[in-house]
Amino acid sequence: MRTFTILLSTVALAAMLSGCATPLPTGAIYTGVTMPSAATAELSTDKKGTAQCISVLGLVAVGDCSIDTAVRDGGITKISHVDFRAKNILGVYGQYTTTVYGE
Repeated sequence: MRTFTILLSTVALAAMLSGCATPLPTGAIYTGVTMPSAATAELSTDKKGTAQCISVLGLVAVGDCSIDTAVRDGGITKISHVDFRAKNILGVYGQYTTTVYGE
């Protein structure tokens, strides 16, 4: 029984200490970051389009936060740059927005 307890404790500790790889800074309580995603040589930023998706409890994620959807939303034909915004509260609710700028 003691061996089983030690094994279970070791596995639980390893699971808690192992981190997931993420491309953005993550806060344990709250995350609210905006990061650049892509840029081109196009200078005009007359138009802006957004696309959004949400996540609940890290179990269910819905929406379309693709660049293509943001381009269609803004009626953009030439992309200048793309920003990505992430908000997450305690890992319970997450909101992710892709914003495309261009003409």
